[in-house]
This record gives sequence, structure tokens and C-alpha cells, in this order.
Amino acid sequence: MAVSDNNTHTFDYIVVGAGTAGCLLANRLSADPANRVLLIEAGGRDSYHWIHIPIGYLYCINNPRTDWCLRTEPDPGLNGRSLIYPRGKTLGGCSSINGMLYMRGQARDYDGWAELTGDSAWRWENCLPDFMKHEDHYRLDEGGDADDVHRDFHGHGGEWRVEKQRLKWQVLDDFATAAVAAGIPRTRDFNRGDNEGVDYFEVNQRSGWRWNTSKAFLRGVEQRGNLTVWHSTQVQGLEVSTNDGAKPRCGGVTVERAGKKVVVTASREVVLSAGAIGSPQLLQLSGIGPAALLAEHEIPVVADLPGVGENLQDHLQIRAVYRVKGASTLNTLAGSWLGKARIGLEYGLKRSGPMSMAPSQLCAFTRSAERYEHPNLEYHVQPLSLEAFGQPLHDFPAITASVCNLNPTSRGRVRIKSRDPRQAPAISPSYLSTPEDRQVAADSLRVTRHIAAQPAFAKYAPEEVKPGVQYQSDDDLARLAGDIGTTIFHPVGTVRMGHEYDPMAVVDSRLRVRGVQGLRVVDASIMPTITSGNTNSPTLMIAEKAAGWILGGH
Repeated sequence: MAVSDNNTHTFDYIVVGAGTAGCLLANRLSADPANRVLLIEAGGRDSYHWIHIPIGYLYCINNPRTDWCLRTEPDPGLNGRSLIYPRGKTLGGCSSINGMLYMRGQARDYDGWAELTGDSAWRWENCLPDFMKHEDHYRLDEGGDADDVHRDFHGHGGEWRVEKQRLKWQVLDDFATAAVAAGIPRTRDFNRGDNEGVDYFEVNQRSGWRWNTSKAFLRGVEQRGNLTVWHSTQVQGLEVSTNDGAKPRCGGVTVERAGKKVVVTASREVVLSAGAIGSPQLLQLSGIGPAALLAEHEIPVVADLPGVGENLQDHLQIRAVYRVKGASTLNTLAGSWLGKARIGLEYGLKRSGPMSMAPSQLCAFTRSAERYEHPNLEYHVQPLSLEAFGQPLHDFPAITASVCNLNPTSRGRVRIKSRDPRQAPAISPSYLSTPEDRQVAADSLRVTRHIAAQPAFAKYAPEEVKPGVQYQSDDDLARLAGDIGTTIFHPVGTVRMGHEYDPMAVVDSRLRVRGVQGLRVVDASIMPTITSGNTNSPTLMIAEKAAGWILGGH
């Protein structure tokens, strides 16, 4: 990367946030040596060893070295509980601390975006090339097992590595067999537009190491003389000019760097890629957002955009725990120092075994009820159990079958609490705030019970520890979902795109901020509706598409 003590502080493009979207954007925009590009990251380098060891997410989440350590406001839908809300704070952003699961969602997600924006560029068939452009899928390696259909849907030779997991568990294989008996078909590929089925997740790893976007898109281009990366640098606000009654223009950013305030200018565009929490926060701090909120904090209004910070959507996972007999699970394997030593030795020698694990191994997509025409549930099944994230494993063999509603109708918000950019905003997801979401929660727990009751799983004599078989009614199960549900870390939608006549749309279909020139938002916050699956790779697709638009416009 170019040296970071540039004295002119003038660039063509400034990208705020070196996370999932920002790293790809910096790569693409700086590919032309005529473009001077600055990438700014509040966190430090991704040199912490636990970032790169897959199981290290346990030590990166809620760790101030790598995570913003945010929390939600007490949530009525969770019976007053507040949750940790991980957001990556390091090069690679959330791709440095997330579950490494490669999932695109369903074709209907993107077709829906096209309808909501009036722009066919967002249709599935027009997004697929953007997914494939940066993909490097293991089945297309020399000697891989790809068929012709697979080649039509996946790319090879791109920066974003996709591999199969380097371990299997018999108890999960049997859970998959039980899922088939319960009516869920087997699949070889969740990423062809219809993800119904059961199989192991594919992961963003390379040879047993986490593959984050810093490694994928910044490593190898660090010598570009036109690319400057400032880490450990917090953006305090946008520099917006409103002279002579003309349309406001964003011409740069103010940052705190090495204890000093620095103003950096952009001759072409500023691109916010700070994520579904950071991007609306920066907009609001800069006078772009709901006028009443800005007035409350005595922030001059640059653009009254009531949708900034609204429309927050997330996947709430409901964790059903089953005690099992006669099964090898991580609870038992890691229950002694000898077991831990064996796990460490296997990873050291082979880069396989439990230390190579993503947080979830087995996946299933299905319907919570027959009335749904498409899968509306996603399972993350794990050969382990614990009371809550960060707590010790249970001292008995168990699995966890976490299930989430893919298309929640609940909507939350993100709002600043003060003018201080270092104060975290108020995050209010409003989980389970609609009757439909509460019904899906109750029905999803019944689907889980139906799978666990199949003969293929009976040999383990499964005992439902959470939520407990004594809870049967819709009201009981919905209430229990509020007690045991946790975020699966997929916040989106807080700077959503939409039609020009949509008063709550913040950006247009090409991700330009309404009413402000020279400013774009490119991250998961622009999704009008959440994708039907994990959100990291869809965010890369968004960045790939946006990079083409930005370069094509200049």
C-alpha cells in the first residue's frame, strides 16, 4: 500500500470502512493507476492471530481489539434483554470475525430489489455475474468435482475463495438424514438461486485458514502507488458544502488520526462502506437524516432524509439444544486438557478438525408452514452447546439446532445518541414485534422437533434441553423464542435504496445519496429487504456492482 503520510490529503476517491465492501472497492477503484484512492479504517491491522484461525471468532467477537463491542437497546421482543452486536473493527471488518459461511440467498431476493427500485440491474440474473467475478470456488479447481451446471453458477480464479469444510461429524450426518426424512431434500449447492435443502456449509477459507477480505482484496495490491490505506483512523464526519443555494456536495471527510484532526478531500466521490450501523451513524452526524433527530442534537440539516437509520432488519436465531447419548460432540472432545491438546495437534499438523470449524457446520433451508411458497427458515446446526455466546460448553454431549426466520417483517432503527462520533448509537432491532414473526418463531421450533423425532436421530435418545418440551402453545413458544433468541449478526437495511418517489429511500438504485452530490453508500445498509441467507457475500456482490458504476461514471 502507498505510504500513509500523504501531505496533500487530496484523493479522487475516499472509501470509509475497510470491511467487506470497502476492501473490494479499494481494489477495484485503484486498479487504474490514474485513480488516487484512500481507504480509511477505524480499527487496526488484521495481524491478530485469532483472526486467521477459524475457531478464533470466539476470541475476536466482543474483543475491543477487533470488534466495536456494540450492544442493542433492551428489546421488548426479547423480553427486555440486550444483546451484544458484533461489528468488525479491523482490516477486513466483519469478514475478519464472522462465521465464514458462503451464502448468496435466493433469486427472489434480488428480483424483489429490482421491483422496489425499478432497476433491472438488481435482478438475480444480473447479480449472478457480480457474484462470479470475484469467486474462486474449489469445485472448479483442477481435479474438482464440478458439473456443467455448477460452472454456470460459480466462478474460478477470483479473489474470494470458497472451500468445503475440513471436518465432519457423524451426529450431524445423522441429523441431515433425519432432515431428509422430515421432508427436506439433500442439495449439493445452496447458491444457485433456490437454496432449499440440507448439506454442510461451504466456507470462506483457504487451506484451513480464514479468508477475509483484507487478504483477498488488499494483499497483493499493497504496492500500488495510487492506493493509500489509513488504519487506526476514525472518521468523525463528512465534509459537505452548501454554498450559493446549490445542491449540497460531499467533498471529503474529517478524521482523527494519530490524535490530530485531519480534513481529507475527494475530487470525485466519497463512498461510505461503514456497515449497517456505522453508515447511518456517520450520515446522521453529518446532517443527513431525519430532521427531527438532527434538531434534537443541534446538528444543522444538510438533507432531510427520514429513512436514514430506519428499516433495520436482522436474522434472529432461536437456539434449540438437544442432549444426546453415544455421540462425539465438541462438548466431550474439548472437555479435557488432553482433548484440547489433540484438537490443537490436529490443526497444527493438518489444518483440520475443530479448530478449523466455522461457528456452524450443517445447514438446512426449509419452510415453517405449507403456506410459504419458498424456504423461509435457515438452520445452523452445531455439534456443541452452551448457555450463551462466550460461555463455557456444557459438560454433557449435545448439539444445537439454531433456526432463523429468513424474511422477518419486524423493523428496527439506528439513531445517534449525541454529536460525539465516539459514542455508539442506539440500536433497536425490534425483534419479534409483529404477529407473523412470532408465529414463524413458534412454528420453527416445531419444525426442529419434527426433525429431531425422526428415526435416523433416535439412536442418540435426544432430550430437548432448550426450550423444553413442556412449552407447546404458540404463546409459550413465541415467549421462549424471546428468552433464547440471539442475533446471528446480519444487520441490513438502514440506508435502503428505492424508487425516487419512495420517501423512506435514502439512496437511488445506483447507491447515490438522495439530495447530496459526490456521496454514495456501498454496504449491507442499502438492502431494502434482507437476503434469505447469510449477508457477507451479498455485500461483496453489491460492492462489485457499485465499483463498475463508479468507474463507468468517470
